[in-house]
Amino acid sequence: MTATQENFFKPGSTAAEAKAAQTTSTAQEIISAEAQARDLKTKRLRALRLALPVASKNKRNRRRN
Repeated sequence: MTATQENFFKPGSTAAEAKAAQTTSTAQEIISAEAQARDLKTKRLRALRLALPVASKNKRNRRRN
């Protein structure tokens, strides 16, 4: 086999690159799961806040006066 540029500088995946790719994909999965949980919590809290009677919001203003 002759040493051509394609054979000599053959780009191959190293163990470090494979580990980095695995770490990146795991981190992305964790981040997306946390974002999804945060969105669900935000929706739940928003629904609870909107379900409160309007009069309860005015109580805060009365305390300041």
